Amino acid sequence: MRLLNLIASGLLAATLLLAACSDPQEDPAVDNSSARFSVAQLLGGGNTEGYVRAYAPRPFVFPADHGPHPGYRQEWWYFTGNLATPEGRRFGFQLTFFRTALTPAPAARASAWATNQAYMAHFTLSDIDAGRFHAFERFSRAALGLAGASVQPFRVWLEDWSAQGTGDDAALPMRLRAAQDGVAIDLSLDSLKPPVLQGDRGLSQKGPAPGNASYYYSLTRMPTHGTVRIGSRSFPVEGLSWMDREWSTSALSGDQVGWDWFALQLSDGRELMFYQMRRRDGSADPFSSGVLVQAEGASRRLALQEVELRVAGHWQSPRSGARYPSRWTIRIPAEELELEVVPHLAGQELDLAVRYWEGAVQVRGNAQGRPVTGQGYVELTGYD
Repeated sequence: MRLLNLIASGLLAATLLLAACSDPQEDPAVDNSSARFSVAQLLGGGNTEGYVRAYAPRPFVFPADHGPHPGYRQEWWYFTGNLATPEGRRFGFQLTFFRTALTPAPAARASAWATNQAYMAHFTLSDIDAGRFHAFERFSRAALGLAGASVQPFRVWLEDWSAQGTGDDAALPMRLRAAQDGVAIDLSLDSLKPPVLQGDRGLSQKGPAPGNASYYYSLTRMPTHGTVRIGSRSFPVEGLSWMDREWSTSALSGDQVGWDWFALQLSDGRELMFYQMRRRDGSADPFSSGVLVQAEGASRRLALQEVELRVAGHWQSPRSGARYPSRWTIRIPAEELELEVVPHLAGQELDLAVRYWEGAVQVRGNAQGRPVTGQGYVELTGYD
């Protein structure tokens, strides 16, 4: 949703209140490791007074819309990808930046630490062939250069984790950099297709109430090359990435507890994004949605009733005890498309301020009677 990736923004709102409301010297030390928040709690309506809301379709302008939208309460830049070395060693990565406004207006205090904007970032690396998953998070305030986002040049950063345009006043190509505890990526991303506007011309409605929506677009096929480092070893890699961008003020309704989100890149040149939001009774919310992007870049919206999603297996986290779906069949009868989606690693759970599962997956199936393979990422929230 990264779609909703809502996931993120919400998590910011509460956890980052701890880190960014006031001057550091005024606050007692806070241990964020014990603070956990549900996505539904954090991404519900709450107090929206004073914030801009997503009510209707709007024109999208690039590169401006790659940059921040500070009038909205929450926003995220979401990168995921599947990579491999020339010898075939496989990796998955996630680098995501989340911005949350703590108040509708900028802080009026004189301190250089004062800000109403807080940032959170997640960085993961799936070392598929080694069977290891690394996950990290950071928080900071948008003050003194610690974190922020800009349009020209395009840049979003939290300390030394960053996504930055490397062209002349443009977002593409982008360079992604993150490093922590001996795990690092340094990647260059471009795009083979124009931005895909999700939902109704970029307005992604998440519920029946006016304003329970986000503005949402994706770059669905991004050739990627660079390096992955683990300990003292550096690996040259190539592959494909996916970028999701959303901004909103409220999204989930009170009856929605989470979602299953799929971003799949197929060997026939197409991409499939689909998210199924779950109600408290376990049923699929009718505002679930998706898009099928053709090889030449044209796309068509998918309604819930056009997509059959079946869970074919589960995995229970030994760390958190949460039980997640872990194998799926996706059918789109009108497209004669049937896919089996399997995680590269079962244990790709981020046990952070908000607990969720997000990981690299492989795809195989049939498209109009012909074999098709693929890769992608899946996100699962609300299972804890």
